[in-house]
Amino acid sequence: MSVIKTITVMGATGSIGQSTLALVRQFPELFSAQALVAGSDAEGLAALAREFRPKMIGLHDLTKLDQLRTALADIDVEIIAGEAGCTQIAASPVDMVVAGIVGIAGLPSVLAAVQAGQTIALANKEALVSAGGLVMREAARCGAHILPVDSEHNAVFQCWQGWNGHASKHAAQADTDVLSHICLTASGGPFLHTPLDDLPAMTPQQAVRHPNWTMGQKISVDSATMMNKGLEVIEAYWLFGLQPDQIEVLIHPQQAVHGMVYFRDGSVLAQLAGADMRTPISYALAWPERLHWADTRLDLAAIGQLSFEAVDMQRFPCFALARQALRDGGAAPAILNAANEVAVAAFLQGKIAFTRIAAVVDTVLGQSASAQIDSLEAVMAIDAASRDLALAAVTKNQSYLSDQCF
Repeated sequence: MSVIKTITVMGATGSIGQSTLALVRQFPELFSAQALVAGSDAEGLAALAREFRPKMIGLHDLTKLDQLRTALADIDVEIIAGEAGCTQIAASPVDMVVAGIVGIAGLPSVLAAVQAGQTIALANKEALVSAGGLVMREAARCGAHILPVDSEHNAVFQCWQGWNGHASKHAAQADTDVLSHICLTASGGPFLHTPLDDLPAMTPQQAVRHPNWTMGQKISVDSATMMNKGLEVIEAYWLFGLQPDQIEVLIHPQQAVHGMVYFRDGSVLAQLAGADMRTPISYALAWPERLHWADTRLDLAAIGQLSFEAVDMQRFPCFALARQALRDGGAAPAILNAANEVAVAAFLQGKIAFTRIAAVVDTVLGQSASAQIDSLEAVMAIDAASRDLALAAVTKNQSYLSDQCF
């Protein structure tokens, strides 16, 4: 790369944002952070603004605006606050927008970036889970490019160059006819071998201890229930234009293999890497080139053995619910995502048992009516209604803290 790429980082103080900015810090001759957006961490955002000197910064939390302005009184930077203003930052022209805001809160900025025709490094899976049809239609209409940053989808991207309009020299690779199916891998989380009868007693502290990755609390719980992998299946459906039965998941505790592509000639391509989000992020940032940043290599001899197993639906009912939501289509994935966010928050607050997360999600899916996903407003209305149902289900389920596994 001979020209400096300008980058907007949505969710700059979160784990994806921090990994992205670590690469920007390492390669100042290649990347420039033009805009940084955070939720409520005014202190963290101010520190990043001093270091990277972006042209503008955004803070969702209006109550922290004065704190941010005071901290940066001597810095020449445009400060924007509030959800609407921060969303519009994603539409401001740059070479790449890194979408790292967690949950449905990241959807408005993803859609704004798409409608502005941006190239988006997508780490927010919920945007495609809740509004995949809308986002992909708008991307096609507006000429936006979406590069996956989730390690599993990025692995498929690396193994199947040319997918979804990202042309390569070997144009035939972009043809889904050459592909049999793809496989996303999952660690199985911290409770992979926990006796089923013990699962209701698992605590939030135990659930967030991911065996391989350092992540936020919500995504760590999603990994423990394998809802995270179910959401990734839905994301893959929209990203790669495949049928649900062409997206396989295998549990792979060593997490050396992140994804595989099976071709119809019998070949299987796999991408392997360590548990470091800088790997998929760096691939998206530098694409179609690669960065030379990793000073250690994946030591397969030290790992010694790679194992794979099918997903146990009894152990991971949340994964089964996500699969069913994809098959049902329509608003079901959006309903699933909203109910799960509420249920996970309730679990982290000690209001429901670990195994009741799936029960709450299943209850909301059963109570919700079908609806069209044709606008951001429609998505947010479905999300809000589903959250209300989920809150009611949480209240009803609070007395079942010691229930058996759902």
